[in-house]
Amino acid sequence: MSGKKGIIGEFKEFILRGNVMDMAVGVIVGGAFTAIVTSLNEDILTPILGIFGGTDFSELKVTLGSGENAPTLLYGNFITAVINFLITAFVIFIIIKSINKASEKAAALVKKNKDDAEAAAPTEKECPYCFSKIDIKATRCPHCTSEL
Repeated sequence: MSGKKGIIGEFKEFILRGNVMDMAVGVIVGGAFTAIVTSLNEDILTPILGIFGGTDFSELKVTLGSGENAPTLLYGNFITAVINFLITAFVIFIIIKSINKASEKAAALVKKNKDDAEAAAPTEKECPYCFSKIDIKATRCPHCTSEL
């Protein structure tokens, strides 16, 4: 093969990348989260809204034409899907907003710690020969000209 990877080796390298694995976990968690949101909407919110509005969205439909085999538009299911989407989008928005806020706080804390460490670091040292204060980076004392 003279240094080239085979298709199996390239595929293995691609699959084992961190971002691909993270994406796979995200898709799996997203699927589970979608099931939770769908259940929240269909089992809790839709019946509650039905109490106030007197309708169950899943029952809303329009029959096009007449007869036994006439096509039916189930727009109630569409309304349910829109509500699911809005709930999911809102929850994801809140999660991302919380993560961003926590990330900003962590970055500010790291910056503060870095600034404190830089402020605490000495900027001067004492010449061992004449005991005068000199810059920490100096290699020769400006007062007595001794090499440090």
